[in-house]
Amino acid sequence: MLGEIIAIGDELTSGRIVNTTSGFAARHLFSAGHEIFAMHTIGDTPTLIGEALKRAISRVDFVIVTGGLGSTTDDMTNEAVAKALGRPVTLYKEILDNILQCSDKNTKTISNLEKLAWLPKGAEVLSAQSKMAGYMLVHEFTPIFFLPGIPAQMKELLLEHVLPRLTRWITSNRNHVRHRVYKVFGLHEHEINSSLEHLEETSGVKIGYYPVGSEVHVSLTVLNQNGPESNSLFTRAEQEILKTLGPCCYGTNQDSMASVVGEQILTHNYRISIAESCTGGLISSKITKVSGSSDWFEGGVIAYSNQLKIKLLQVESDLLEEHGAVSPQVARAMAAGVARQTGSDIGLSVTGIAGPAGGTDDKPVGTAYIGLSLEKNLTDHLFHFSGDRLQIQELTALTALDLVRRALSKIEGDSNGIGSK
Repeated sequence: MLGEIIAIGDELTSGRIVNTTSGFAARHLFSAGHEIFAMHTIGDTPTLIGEALKRAISRVDFVIVTGGLGSTTDDMTNEAVAKALGRPVTLYKEILDNILQCSDKNTKTISNLEKLAWLPKGAEVLSAQSKMAGYMLVHEFTPIFFLPGIPAQMKELLLEHVLPRLTRWITSNRNHVRHRVYKVFGLHEHEINSSLEHLEETSGVKIGYYPVGSEVHVSLTVLNQNGPESNSLFTRAEQEILKTLGPCCYGTNQDSMASVVGEQILTHNYRISIAESCTGGLISSKITKVSGSSDWFEGGVIAYSNQLKIKLLQVESDLLEEHGAVSPQVARAMAAGVARQTGSDIGLSVTGIAGPAGGTDDKPVGTAYIGLSLEKNLTDHLFHFSGDRLQIQELTALTALDLVRRALSKIEGDSNGIGSK
């Protein structure tokens, strides 16, 4: 389905608060197989709200509106919607009763909160028993979801109520949608596009290419009114995508490089430890964002100085003096040291020059050595990355995790990225 997102609030248009809700909604809607036609940010101006809403209804299948649902005088979304769509505000007694039960007995407080119970006629409350404002309207056969601007509340309602309702809406309209996002690392967008372009000529198949940081996310969407036919078409297209992307495709949908590596490590009943220099803890941060990573992640060491490399990782001072901190010898010593010191099955290390200063003719900015200790085999790998400091650190961190993924895939005898999980 084609959707549009409208974020409302003077605090957004003035820059006082960064609009994170629209991005969150777009990512999850996209992952669920929906396409976003447009995203808007407008102030608390009733005429603008009404105009944006009517324009969206005329051109998309659903609309997400965030913000302006609160109890203060500058929250004007409900009034603007009522006027623009010809749906007078109506008192919803169940919401008012809930307000009375949850609030204190202060008359002024109740009077202010009562505004939350006055919604445009025809509104269907998304979560009647919660304290959060949020409802759905169906206008001219188009579902419109009104969500609070508070990020935590908006995210909860989107995931638990909006996405399931959109799924049922598609089913009720007899459209069968299959959708999947393939996570790719190691190929450029134009390379992927040229390899998969022929699939775009297939009726009912839509391919999208979306650079996300150092990765490219490839989306496959198949829309057909015939369920079995849609499934068959999806399977054929997916097989072609996986064959083309090969081991550069590491996962799908909500997978991250770290979560995929974690699944592999668990399969082998291994544990991993990280020794980081130029990435400053970024690899460990990516790992600990994965729920359950304590089952396979022993810990990490940020050994930025030579002194800590010697003291914590037992890197020999002679190696540092002879070859320098950014060298294959030190990368191997760091990987072996962190594995030995923590008793881990896998030791991973990175040392490099993230810039913008510090580069030399022999070791320019972007030089990175990655060391890997796995099953008593010790290897080092040289890379030359480009970009600013943060981009080089991100590329180094993802490449290090990808090296672990590919090494474990070889042990498993599977060269396909997704199949190696």
